[in-house]
Amino acid sequence: MTVPSAASVRIRVPATSANLGPAFDSAGLALTCYDELEVAVADGLHVELAGIGADELPRDESHLVVRAFRAACLDLGWVPSGLALRARNGIPQGRGLGSSAAAVVAGILAAWALCPAVTGIDDERVLTLADAIEGHPDNVAACLLGGLTLSWSGAEGARATSLAVAPAVSPVLCVPRETLSTHVARALLPPTVAHGDAAFNAGRAALLVHALTAAPGLLLEATEDRLHQDQRGPSMPATAALVGDLRDAGHAAVVSGAGPAVLVLVPRTADRALVHTVVPAGWEVLDLDVEARGARVRYGDGAVSS
Repeated sequence: MTVPSAASVRIRVPATSANLGPAFDSAGLALTCYDELEVAVADGLHVELAGIGADELPRDESHLVVRAFRAACLDLGWVPSGLALRARNGIPQGRGLGSSAAAVVAGILAAWALCPAVTGIDDERVLTLADAIEGHPDNVAACLLGGLTLSWSGAEGARATSLAVAPAVSPVLCVPRETLSTHVARALLPPTVAHGDAAFNAGRAALLVHALTAAPGLLLEATEDRLHQDQRGPSMPATAALVGDLRDAGHAAVVSGAGPAVLVLVPRTADRALVHTVVPAGWEVLDLDVEARGARVRYGDGAVSS
């Protein structure tokens, strides 16, 4: 899309859930929960924050949106005079819902949208840089492109494709009060896996794509995993217990990303109420939808890029 020159832009980036059970580090799903930002070129650095985590997040150059913006400006060969950022965060942080990926995508898109030499946003370059900053492409791909994304790395860097999710699929998100570092969760994974377990997950990951796009009735089987969820269970026992209880009740529950949030892929919207009856007190339960379009950039004249 050709973009107009802009003095300021508004950006909306969705939460994401990665892995989705068997598709470790390769699949992601964009959800209708958002961070919303207004970004402009200014003198110096000005950061205003509201919403989730506003009191804990930095307001200087270490803020992840600012860091991603600077990295994208460097990539574009552009040196703006400064940056004014106003953000309202709606994505829960430290819970496996792609809050850092959303910040990275937002910062890069802001640079592309504001750079006076740019006439269009190149999703492939945005994805490549976002992957380099984030360290893996699954969440950033889903945030940028929307829908169900499959991502991989090749000789030219990160690649991804987006697929439409069957309309009947209804995501339910179970969010605990506790947080968990992705680095802590990853440290629990073994360096090697058994051939049988790898083959099992390959088959389930392929089935997952079919279930999410065409056959939601297969979601319970399609979300079975042997590679990472049980292995990380000791770091989040309440999450492991809830996933087990939900699956025992017939619901396709998985750890969202590195956790500790739980994503339930409900094959029919009418079944959401049944999920609520299983979740114990102390968890926030959000009935969401799939965000089909991904990140959106709105310019001063009302034009929208996605």
